[in-house]
Amino acid sequence: MGTIATCAVAYPADGLTMIGHLALPAGVDRRPAVLLGPEGMGLGDVECRRAEALAELGYVALAFDLHGGRYVGDPEEMPARCLPLLADPDRMRGIGRAALDVLRGEPRTDPDRIAAVGYGTGGAVALELGRDGAALRAIGTVDALTTDRPGGAARIRCPVWAGVGSQDPIMAPAQRDAFTAEMQAAGVDWRLTVYGGALHAFHHPPVDHATVPGVGYHPRHAQRARRDVVDLLAECLSVPEAQGA
Repeated sequence: MGTIATCAVAYPADGLTMIGHLALPAGVDRRPAVLLGPEGMGLGDVECRRAEALAELGYVALAFDLHGGRYVGDPEEMPARCLPLLADPDRMRGIGRAALDVLRGEPRTDPDRIAAVGYGTGGAVALELGRDGAALRAIGTVDALTTDRPGGAARIRCPVWAGVGSQDPIMAPAQRDAFTAEMQAAGVDWRLTVYGGALHAFHHPPVDHATVPGVGYHPRHAQRARRDVVDLLAECLSVPEAQGA
């Protein structure tokens, strides 16, 4: 087997020059593709490695940017940047659409087989792409049980899988209930996995800077969530070699 290839991709969105991380599987044929959204801190090494792991499984993967090439590690600056974004579905859709256009424009991408997977703020962007009617085969989110304007979910055209920690204070039970009620009312093919005992960002290895309260890494559930994402992609994008994580 050959090796994957990676490169940085610059593109405009949200009034910024975004710098995404593109990972291509070995070969020259068209492959199903995954748009990968980062947490609120922005695109970092963890998301880049996730994109590369997906390329090793045979997917074209683009980890998109949120902050114009910046990683916002300051726990005070990050909410100041992300909370207004999360409150503005149109901005999130613009960020997602710009990245999706880049992924569709990649010659290795099969434009009829694209999924969006995101974590935290990136997961909210993935959901907003679905609510905006984007032609996706699957949406997967972790720590992103955002709800939308009434009736928005009716435009989602693919299965939705969501994962959340049971002890996540940011995605509290009331938010879980609102999310699942929205999906159910819209007739979406949805699933919610609750990982017992896990906090917010349970999937993200520890970082070397301060974080907001309620965040904590759970290695066992992180592995399970990774497998759940891979299973979703294998089911909806039909890649037989997508096994393991």
